[in-house]
Amino acid sequence: MSAPLIGVTLHPKTAPDRAELDTLLEAIVHSLERAGGVPTLIPLGLTEAVLHGLYARLDGVLFSGGGDIAPVRYGAEMHPAVGSVDVERDRTEFSMMRWAANGRKPFLGICRGLQVLNVALGGTLYRDHSEFPGVGRHDYPSPEFSPDFLAHAIKIEEDSTLARITVEPIISVNSLHHQSCWMIGPGLRTAALAPDGVVEAIEIPGRPFAIGVQWHPESLPNAPEMRALFELFVEAAGARTQVDR
Repeated sequence: MSAPLIGVTLHPKTAPDRAELDTLLEAIVHSLERAGGVPTLIPLGLTEAVLHGLYARLDGVLFSGGGDIAPVRYGAEMHPAVGSVDVERDRTEFSMMRWAANGRKPFLGICRGLQVLNVALGGTLYRDHSEFPGVGRHDYPSPEFSPDFLAHAIKIEEDSTLARITVEPIISVNSLHHQSCWMIGPGLRTAALAPDGVVEAIEIPGRPFAIGVQWHPESLPNAPEMRALFELFVEAAGARTQVDR
């Protein structure tokens, strides 16, 4: 059996933090390659028809981190803290997420990718953690902090798909976000929480692999549970049947 083809979504060339996002993207590619997948980058600007044609050829999709989702997507107004919104990226990722969520194709959302999953399925976000009473710090940017800085622990819900991957009920993660889930979209369940109540993972129950995580596992390549996350994602993509396309 050939190695599964994994599509990876891209940030725009105009992203103000492009250098940092390029580094994260490179780490994602290496993580997928090490897990036995064949990563391919999904460019912005494709027509819906061409994008769907590309999607149909993929065995799995990874939704990468990056700038904020346009608040209008979840029925909110702009906020001074919202930044790096890219309409074309939103269009591309929301189309692909809805196809993946409505089908059986395995996918993994990272940071922004988790938020795309939640909003695409009808959930909402805190536009900034200043709207979240009692929240702690979750934005640990470089170069002040290294990408593998373990910012806090999270608790994995014991009956979740994620729990079968991480094995341990409590793990430590890095953190690089100023937004998080507010209302969870219909059909989704919370799979992990930070001590302050921030949603750290969501998933579609009953699916082989349909998970979004709020941290950056690609920046923790030596942690066994992070390697397992990529390995089981690629494994699920490899087991996908032709009908799932």
